[in-house]
Amino acid sequence: MRVLLIGATGFLGGHVLDLLSATEGTTVVTAGRSPVAASAAHLRLDLGGDDVAGIGSVLAEASPDAVVNCAGATGGEPATLAAANATGPARLATAMLRVRPAARLVHLGSSAEYGRVPVGVPVTEDAPECPVGAYGLAKLGGTRAIEVARAAGLAAVTLRVFNPVGPGSAANSLSGRLVAELDRAIAEGDDVRLGPLGAERDFVDARDVARAVLAALEASTVDAPVLNVGSGSAVPSRVLAALFTGVAGFTGRVLEEAAGSARSADVPWQQADLRLVTTALGWRPGTDLAASVRDHWLATR
Repeated sequence: MRVLLIGATGFLGGHVLDLLSATEGTTVVTAGRSPVAASAAHLRLDLGGDDVAGIGSVLAEASPDAVVNCAGATGGEPATLAAANATGPARLATAMLRVRPAARLVHLGSSAEYGRVPVGVPVTEDAPECPVGAYGLAKLGGTRAIEVARAAGLAAVTLRVFNPVGPGSAANSLSGRLVAELDRAIAEGDDVRLGPLGAERDFVDARDVARAVLAALEASTVDAPVLNVGSGSAVPSRVLAALFTGVAGFTGRVLEEAAGSARSADVPWQQADLRLVTTALGWRPGTDLAASVRDHWLATR
């Protein structure tokens, strides 16, 4: 299998690259704006800026059996979010229909597309989507574009990833902020100061997300347009903080006195229902949260 991997320099894309590169019989060609040191073959591509013809040229050169799109933007102006998360995937799907119509597309979506859901009820793929912020809206736009291409004949699936954690987590994620704040507090002999940690989230290890991508590539068919990828458990953010302080050996206080994320406040609870992805791909998460935290912390030392 020859795979074109877009967004390999990102958190999830890096883990997907590691797994696919170690998979026997799989050849990986990366594509993106920046070179990828671990990639044997790389093509220049700006998914948020290139037009359909430009993306088509990359597809023609790479000649993939499948395409994995891990590219996207989590912050920035509305135009940036829309280009990276909605317009780019739409152009990619259009180019694939024109140039590589027989190839499979695996696109990474986000649980932010669901927005606020009923507390205590695991969210299924057919739940009404109601994003609470620009990021979730843009990601939902990308998912809709992929669904349109699927209706036109493209073999495509969106993996709706919940809250990814593990080595390489972004600095602006809760895990990234915890590591930075612990380093500061330990160096200064101070308390850890964070925003509110009351929200409950479904934290899934990035390496498990990569395994879900591989399962979607190797499946004979994928009948569902969207599949949840999470741990299947809702965990208070305070538990994540406690795991980090434990692995760091930090014995001071953790104060929830900083300004919190408005998006987190608007979505107090999320948990993925994993029945559909288990049936469709035979995939289940395999890494517990404590191991994710330990590996993330050790990777930063």
